[in-house]
Amino acid sequence: MSWVDRANDRVWRADETEFIPAKSVIPWGVLREAPDLSAVWWQRLDESLDALSTQETTRVAVRQQRIDDGITAMFRGLDTTVDEWATAHGDFYWQNLTAPEFCILDWEDWGVAPRGWDAASLWHNSLLVPALADRIYRERGADLDSRSGLLCQLMRCAEILTAPAGYADDFVEPSKIHAQRIIDQLTSPS
Repeated sequence: MSWVDRANDRVWRADETEFIPAKSVIPWGVLREAPDLSAVWWQRLDESLDALSTQETTRVAVRQQRIDDGITAMFRGLDTTVDEWATAHGDFYWQNLTAPEFCILDWEDWGVAPRGWDAASLWHNSLLVPALADRIYRERGADLDSRSGLLCQLMRCAEILTAPAGYADDFVEPSKIHAQRIIDQLTSPS
């Protein structure tokens, strides 16, 4: 629930929360080894992202301008127009997922985003564990291989490649490699 307090020039928001006893896959930092996730966990991930993507909302998680700016800061001359939009969590990282019981945490950023936004975020966040990144790609390939999903992946790579030294150095090389693959996919004739 949110409301505007014109007298104090503020917007207030209240969120209903619930105690979740399961722990985050990682509480903070960078994932450097594959978590032990069951087949049921992966099934719940897929079911949850599929169900979320079909929800209608006026909330916005990611705008076209963010995709344009993120990609063109590093890669010029590409058509960055998103052609498919869906409802997304918006902050889909290992810190916001629990295991062994599957649950999605931290919902304040949810809303409409390019199709594949959440999958691309989790995939990129997993690049230091290639087998895990590959698993995410297998699970969410339909989203990630869509034009919008490719743009989301490229934007995530571009964010790392334009970040200041020391921010996410371990992700630079994998981001370079994947960025070139994605650009090739986006620019190859259909």
